[in-house]
Amino acid sequence: MSSRRKFIQQSLSGLGALALSTSAFASIHIPQRKGKLGVALVGLGYYSTDLLAPALQLTEHCELKGIVTGTPHKAETWKAKYNLSDKNIYNYNNFDSIANNDEIDVVYVVLPPSMHAEYSIRAAKAGKHVWCEKPMAVTTLECQQMIDAAKSNKRKLSIGYRLQHEPNTRKIMQFAKEKPYGKILTVIAQAGYFDPRTDHWKQKKSLGGGVMGDMGVYPLNAARYASGLEPISVSAKASTTRPEIYKEVEETMEFHLTFPGNVTASCLASFGKNLNELKVTCEKGWYELIPFQAYSGVNGKTSDGKLLNATIPNEQARQMDDDALAIINNTNVLVPGEEGWKDIHVVEAIYKSAAQGGKEVKIG
Repeated sequence: MSSRRKFIQQSLSGLGALALSTSAFASIHIPQRKGKLGVALVGLGYYSTDLLAPALQLTEHCELKGIVTGTPHKAETWKAKYNLSDKNIYNYNNFDSIANNDEIDVVYVVLPPSMHAEYSIRAAKAGKHVWCEKPMAVTTLECQQMIDAAKSNKRKLSIGYRLQHEPNTRKIMQFAKEKPYGKILTVIAQAGYFDPRTDHWKQKKSLGGGVMGDMGVYPLNAARYASGLEPISVSAKASTTRPEIYKEVEETMEFHLTFPGNVTASCLASFGKNLNELKVTCEKGWYELIPFQAYSGVNGKTSDGKLLNATIPNEQARQMDDDALAIINNTNVLVPGEEGWKDIHVVEAIYKSAAQGGKEVKIG
């Protein structure tokens, strides 16, 4: 059994109680740092290795200072590649001692969703600001516990919705407020890719797998920011074309959201097909982003010929710099925990509807 898999199993069975303890870090001294903030990545899978760590070489206001991994050979590789100090390399057994490390200001949780709450809570109690990948957690209860832990420890909590930092997406969000093409009528949002893997956390229910625990939050969040509204009901249908792989969770989820004012959104997320589209239809025109969630860039156009093609050097670097500046300047983060909670609130309703054969479920 790999050390990472062993860590996952141990985390699920034994570490939850520790995450809820409040006494261990009651007297932590939280220093005020000047200059770049030190970031520790928790979990060194693809997203950390191929995207976040390289992006942290481009950031102006934060830098890679530490890692948390259950795999010793990864620790040695990262130590050499990024010139990390031994004292800034942690495993999942000594993670809580990060409280004593003044070089680490931020803990970025990049683990399977079922572990987001535990490590976010422990990081906040260790006196660290928390950046957590999406989806925020598996349940709204966990989301609220994360929010409460950050607030009670006077730390900032930001969820990794990189697109809300991206300029073309922010233009779509501006359109939702200003309505330059009249009343918004419908939103179409689709995100997916063909995943060939057969043994991954995304296929395991206990780890927060299923397409809604990964790609599903892209169309859901897009429907919310593109409409500027919160959904009041949803109907959903889960399916799979590869039941031998997706035994525990859905491969594809189709869901339809209803918003106030008869605004509707048709959304699709899948691990079985390539999807990458956001289109908003209004009374006096339309606009779209295709692709709307690519790492390599987002671009689109409007019905009257305007191009939505602003570029930035790196999406993840922009996200982390924005969040770092919010810490340095003590301002509100762009995507707080409450935003992540709202998505998971809808995800819970989506699963309820799918379990009831697509019956419409009200969202309170």
